[in-house]
Amino acid sequence: GDLLDRVVMIRRQIALELGMVVPIIRLRDNIQLGPNQYRIKIKGIEVAEGELVMDGFLAMDPGTAAGEIEGTDTLEPAFGLPAKWIKEEEKDRAEMLGYTVVDPPTVISTHLTETIKAHIHELLGRQEVKKLVDNLKENHPALVDELVPKQMTYGEVQKVLANLLREGVSIRDLVTIFETLADYAPATHDPDMLTEYVRQSLSRTISKKFVPGKKARVVTLDQGLEEKILNSVQQTEQGSFITLDPDVTKKMINSLSNQLHAFTQTGEQPIVLTSPMVRLYFKKLTEQFAPGLVVLSYNELEPGIEIQSMGVVSA
Repeated sequence: GDLLDRVVMIRRQIALELGMVVPIIRLRDNIQLGPNQYRIKIKGIEVAEGELVMDGFLAMDPGTAAGEIEGTDTLEPAFGLPAKWIKEEEKDRAEMLGYTVVDPPTVISTHLTETIKAHIHELLGRQEVKKLVDNLKENHPALVDELVPKQMTYGEVQKVLANLLREGVSIRDLVTIFETLADYAPATHDPDMLTEYVRQSLSRTISKKFVPGKKARVVTLDQGLEEKILNSVQQTEQGSFITLDPDVTKKMINSLSNQLHAFTQTGEQPIVLTSPMVRLYFKKLTEQFAPGLVVLSYNELEPGIEIQSMGVVSA
């Protein structure tokens, strides 16, 4: 019962945060699973799984815990952090020592939330885009009529919106998104390039999400590396692709890995800041190595934000 209520809240939270209504989430028993196991499926295919200790609590050290606790070692499923399943009688002591302690329904709902966010771009099809467009048309008919279907198809709009969601950017401000697409669609139909223009128009949204304060602590790219990346881009009718030398790529990934390691020691979310022309290609190059890495361009930050470079990625 508690989990059902949480599922309703998860759908509401994601709609507010990312601007998309998640399809109905169904909870089903599966006799093939162990007694405390669960699986999360999207479109019928398993994307995540976990195991709970139903009468226990999950305790995580945020890095400041003042002592050891008794428990069974495990990994927190949503973020892969070291954790321990502890008994109820250990709960108060763990909290006093500074551990973060959560119950099983919280573990599974957090895992479900993060899994949906990681795959939300896959849940946005043409039919969902049609609903968003129809809602927008009620108050902004001229804007919609100018863009869809005169300049862009539903499929092309869907690709841009999915690109935004893939990197955790909210699509709630559809007016700004459509205004930008209407401005740039006459010049290009490349969804990746259109996404970059839209991201720059959404600088307030992006800044608020990834830089909640007025100071951005970031890792930047060496100018020579940016030039190498730009020189390796090949443009075709189907879009652009990157032909960066494998040795350069390897050095870049090693350098990035070192910078990210230093960053995570501080407990902050790492942000890589690049020039606008390079952002998309650097994100593509690092996607497999660091899928959740936040890569922003200078044009995506609000003017009042102070930038503090914590390191430089080179190759």
